[in-house]
Amino acid sequence: MSTRREVLALASGAALAAAAAPAAAAAGERHDGAGWTATWAAVPTTIPPGAPRVLEDQTVRHVVHVSAGGEQVRVRLTNEFGDRPLFVGEVRIARRAGAGASTRTVPGTDRRVTFGGRVATTIPAGAPLVSDPVRLDVPAGTELTVSIHLPRRTPVTTLAAFSFQDNAIAAGNVTAARTITPTEVLGQNLFLSGVSVAGRAGAVVALGDSITNGANTVANLNHRWPDLLARRLRDAHLDRGVVNLGVSGNRLLHDPNPAPGSDAEAYAAFFGHSALRRFDRDVLAQPGARFLIVLLGINDLGHPGTTAPADETVTADDLIAGHRQLIARAHQAGLRAYGATLLPFKGDTLGFYSEENERKRARLNRWIRTGGEYDAAIDFDAAIRDRTDPLRLDPAYDSGDHLHPNDAGMAVLAAAVPLRILR
Repeated sequence: MSTRREVLALASGAALAAAAAPAAAAAGERHDGAGWTATWAAVPTTIPPGAPRVLEDQTVRHVVHVSAGGEQVRVRLTNEFGDRPLFVGEVRIARRAGAGASTRTVPGTDRRVTFGGRVATTIPAGAPLVSDPVRLDVPAGTELTVSIHLPRRTPVTTLAAFSFQDNAIAAGNVTAARTITPTEVLGQNLFLSGVSVAGRAGAVVALGDSITNGANTVANLNHRWPDLLARRLRDAHLDRGVVNLGVSGNRLLHDPNPAPGSDAEAYAAFFGHSALRRFDRDVLAQPGARFLIVLLGINDLGHPGTTAPADETVTADDLIAGHRQLIARAHQAGLRAYGATLLPFKGDTLGFYSEENERKRARLNRWIRTGGEYDAAIDFDAAIRDRTDPLRLDPAYDSGDHLHPNDAGMAVLAAAVPLRILR
C-alpha cells in the first residue's frame, strides 16, 4: 500500500498531493474514515399471499434499541421484497424520550436523514438503501426513533414481522414531531432493517430463529438474549455492537413451504429465507461484523409435518452440513464463528418433539460441543435445561410452550456466552 501511494504521489506531483490530502481527510471524517459498526438490525421478509397493508401520506415511527454508541449514525432502509420502486418522502432520526412504548423524542436531537444528499428518495425494487452519515450523539444502550414518511400509496411488501417493540403509524408527515398521535400501534418494522454508528467497535451478529428474535418475551423491555448480552458487554467495558438477526420460524436449510390450503399459508412467509440463503444479505452486510453466534436447527426438526411438508424432514448430518457451510462462509469473510447448542423442547405445545427429533438434537449438540469446527461452543442447552429432566426446559425459564424461554430464561442464555470469546 505504501509503495502505491509513493508512486501516485510522484506521478501527480507534490503540490497536487498536498492539496488533495486535506480534502481526503475531511471526506474521511465526514463519511467512512472512522469505520462503521452495526448497532441494531431487523431481518426483512416478504409477506403472505393476499392483499398487503397499504400506507399513504402516513409516517411510521420505529423505536430501536441500540447496542454500541457513537457520534454519527446511519440508517439502512429496505425494499428487498418489493416488486416496484419504493418512494420515501422524508426520514428523520432522534433520541427517544421515556421508555416502554413511548415514541416521544428528546428535544434538540431530531435530525433529518439524507440519501446522496437528497431528502426524498426512491429505493429500487429488490434493493436496500443506506443513508448518508448523520451527526447525532448516540449513547450505548439507549433508544432512537426512526420516522419514515410515505407520501404515496405504498403497499407494505418488506417488513420484519415480530419486533417485540411497539412502533406507531400516524397521519401525514410528522417525522419531525416530538410527539405523534398514532392511528395504529404495531409490533413490526416496516422498510427499516438497520442502524449503524461510526467507530471500529466491531459487531456481534446473532443468527437465529424465534428464540433469538425474542418470542414470548415482554414487549418493549428489550429482554431478548442479544439485548442482554449487549448489556453484559457494556458492563464489562467491552465496546461491541450486538445485532439480532433472529427470525421467528426460521430454518437453517429450507425456506417457508406451507401446504396449500393450510393455516400456515397465512403466516409462513414471515419465517424468512433459510439461513443459508440469507447469510450474505443479513450477516456479511452488517457493518463491522466480527463475531457470529449461530442458534439454528430446531425449526428444521419441528416444521416438517407441522408447517412444512414431511418430505423436508432432515437428518442430523444434514444440519451439521448446513452449520459447516455457515462456518466456512463466516471464516472466508474474516468472522469468528460460534455455535450455540439447541435448547431442550420435550413436551412442547407446537408438536415439534419426538424421540427421533430428540436424537437428532442430541447428535447436533454433541457435534457443536466436541467437533472443534466452530471457533467455540456456547452451551445454551446445559445452561437452561431442567436438572431433573434434561430433555425439558427448566420450569423457571419456560415461557409456557416448553420451547421458548421467558425473560428470565433469556438472561440465562445471555449469561452463558463467555465474554472472553468476544474480546
